[in-house]
Amino acid sequence: MKALFAITGFFCCILFAAAQDGFAALPNKNKITIPFQLINNLIIVPVSVNGVELSFLLDTGVEETVLFSLDDREVPLHDVESLTLRGLGSQEGVDGLKSKRNKLSIGPLQYSNQEIFVVIDEQMNLSASLGVPVNGIIGYQFFKHNLVKINYAHKKLVIYNYNKANVKKITKNYTPLDISLERNKPYVVSAVTSGGEVVSAKLLLDTGNSDAIWLFDDRSDRISIPERHFEDFLGRGFSGPIFGKKARISDFALNRFRFRNPIASFPDTVSLRNVRMVENRLGSVGGEVIKRFQVIFDYTNSKFYLKKNANFELPFHCNTSGIELHHAGTKLVQEVNREHGTSSAVKIELGGGGEMDVKYKFELKPVYEIASVRKGSPADAIGLQQGDVLISINEAQSYKFTLQEINDLLKSDDGRKLLLEVQRKDRIMKFRLEMKSIL
Repeated sequence: MKALFAITGFFCCILFAAAQDGFAALPNKNKITIPFQLINNLIIVPVSVNGVELSFLLDTGVEETVLFSLDDREVPLHDVESLTLRGLGSQEGVDGLKSKRNKLSIGPLQYSNQEIFVVIDEQMNLSASLGVPVNGIIGYQFFKHNLVKINYAHKKLVIYNYNKANVKKITKNYTPLDISLERNKPYVVSAVTSGGEVVSAKLLLDTGNSDAIWLFDDRSDRISIPERHFEDFLGRGFSGPIFGKKARISDFALNRFRFRNPIASFPDTVSLRNVRMVENRLGSVGGEVIKRFQVIFDYTNSKFYLKKNANFELPFHCNTSGIELHHAGTKLVQEVNREHGTSSAVKIELGGGGEMDVKYKFELKPVYEIASVRKGSPADAIGLQQGDVLISINEAQSYKFTLQEINDLLKSDDGRKLLLEVQRKDRIMKFRLEMKSIL
């Protein structure tokens, strides 16, 4: 994938950092509502960067604003210097750029003089794994000056101008939790029960993590990986792929809200080696938990407010198939529509004297490809391979599904069977995949 940047003032020496304020609401508005897409528990919002409309992941787990995957669009950037970006992942880091004096906007929220980090690595591609365009990540700058309500059930952000009256009004009937803002990221104390022991765990509140919980077993002798677990690919960070284990723990609690047998991920030490940890951090709380609430972030008062929503009682599932799919481009598909009428390019006479119009329509449809197959998984056992292109699911063409819908099917653990048709090079092959509980 080719990313285009129109860069002004490029140089590689060190610059003095310009001060950044956060987004500011328009002075004549008390609140602003912004719809978002919710894909795999992640919030995708429209963001304009120097006048170019893009889509960003809203991520409380990042301090800086990051740009990548531009799909051949040209974005002007100013005052640029080169650097190496490091973070989660098993590799050393990736080449990047730092740009200053940029103008960002999300709806009517806007601010100039923003600093942006640019990832120059085609492997950093959330669009392929989520099935929708994602061109960057924004975090602290969005949250730091405003009250931000996230309504997961209705897929809306509501941003309020900060004042005491608003705080009192909108947090009524919510449960408040204290958070600590460290390196401009929010941390909360939770209760983790594993192996019969309750551990008070300081966790990052991370809307940019689609899993339920991440736990760092190497940072506490009281956190151990349950005996029943499996190795898995957990995602991708700035420093490459993240690997680890998944298992069910006995209990997890945020204040008075308790979850029985949630699935926790345990990233390996290699994937964490480039992460600058704050003191006493033992993991993260991700979107699979946070989406079960309507939440309000109040960074000014170091508060996080929770109220249950309709997702609260949903069971915790993981990908039992062992298949990781990604969006691998598009293909031109011919579809036939049959209608009664007289205005078609092809007309068929019917036996009863009537006529039927046959209309041919060509549309670009998504192509889904197997990005990886977990060793020892049901998919591995039946012979599915990396690079297989998915043609159909239970005899329905794969392009009729979104990537989110297919991933939901692959999370079933109730014995469901899927008939998959794939193309492997020039061969069409069929496989019967059975979903089995593995935790």
